[in-house]
Amino acid sequence: MNDDELSLLNFESELDDPLDELDHVPAIAPPDPEAMLALLTAEDNAQRIIAARAFSEIRDPRAIPHLIRLLTDVCPLVRVSVAYGLGRNPSEAAVEPLIRQYYGDFNGYVRKGIVWALGNCRDRRAVQPLLHALKTDIPAVRLWAASGLAQIAHLDYNDIITALPPLIQSLHRDAIPAVRSNCAWAIGQLCRELPSNVVYATAIDALLESLVEDQDMGVTEDAKAALLKVGDPRGLQMIEDLELEGLV
Repeated sequence: MNDDELSLLNFESELDDPLDELDHVPAIAPPDPEAMLALLTAEDNAQRIIAARAFSEIRDPRAIPHLIRLLTDVCPLVRVSVAYGLGRNPSEAAVEPLIRQYYGDFNGYVRKGIVWALGNCRDRRAVQPLLHALKTDIPAVRLWAASGLAQIAHLDYNDIITALPPLIQSLHRDAIPAVRSNCAWAIGQLCRELPSNVVYATAIDALLESLVEDQDMGVTEDAKAALLKVGDPRGLQMIEDLELEGLV
């Protein structure tokens, strides 16, 4: 394992925007698509990083085959940049390569970028990998897996039914407040796609429980916001009652 790989392993507290860790890479502004396409095949790691990062800012379908190829690059910083490039340039052709790399990549930074990209692809094939990430991965990856599930699962009722129980479980049990907050947001997004049935009621109950019982103010605020956006009568009444009591 080289120094770059070691430096990328200590990042579990990095729960911000998925492009934040690329700030130390020199920016090219404005990126020239032609020049960046050429650099994607450069031998120098730094040039490939710059090129891949450029495609996290610009969209060009010509870059997609090159970015897919670079998902398996030996340099983890290249793979990170490529993942975000594919997130900005979503493609059906990239979904399976992203999934394969997610399961095979040792580097948490890379998996975080891949999970973000899979969410942006909005392809049903990504549901199971995102559920796996939500249940088993490090906090920074779990955070974006929850958000990604909200983007993908709403496309199909069966996917909503599949995604909600793990999201509810993570909302109640995840040790990281930011992950619980993203789960609350995701549950609220998916509830807006559901009819008023048992599954919907269970999800609303989960948000109400977090609103009342979670010890983190950020999580309770996100649960409240989710309930307000859904507009569920029980949720609205509970929020009104708690506001009258000065509890939220």
